[in-house]
Amino acid sequence: MTASTQHELVLVREFDAPREKIYKAWTDPDLLKQWFVPRPWGVAEATLDVRPGGSNVVVMHDPEGNQYPNRGVYLEIVENEKIVFTDAYTSAWAPSEKPFFTGVILLEDLGNGRTKYTAKALHWRAEDKEAHEKMGFHEGWGKAADQLAELLAKM
Repeated sequence: MTASTQHELVLVREFDAPREKIYKAWTDPDLLKQWFVPRPWGVAEATLDVRPGGSNVVVMHDPEGNQYPNRGVYLEIVENEKIVFTDAYTSAWAPSEKPFFTGVILLEDLGNGRTKYTAKALHWRAEDKEAHEKMGFHEGWGKAADQLAELLAKM
């Protein structure tokens, strides 16, 4: 097992949608709120400054209404191709209390309006990867991807 697979979780899907739509669903706060967390959870607020060094705040809520703010910054943005974000920073280059992972979203054009969607969670420590798996990475991110597919069909 290489160091990267020891710290990496990956979800791959193919969508019947052009990558421009998927990129928009990741970068438009109103669209992100519709699919980003597995129901019955939801997103109460999404503030996205989509540019390298730009901050993001996504406030998730559980069915009881408890809120869970997640703060981070974008590291790399390639429109319609790649989004890299991390919770290692809360804004600009202010370090977070405990960095958990860096997310990498890759959008590959398959032709005929189809897109290969790869979502990676890169963790600093193997323990963080294991914790993320136990929290339900595959089920949660998989459900979110299903909800993204539903949204893309309506866009």
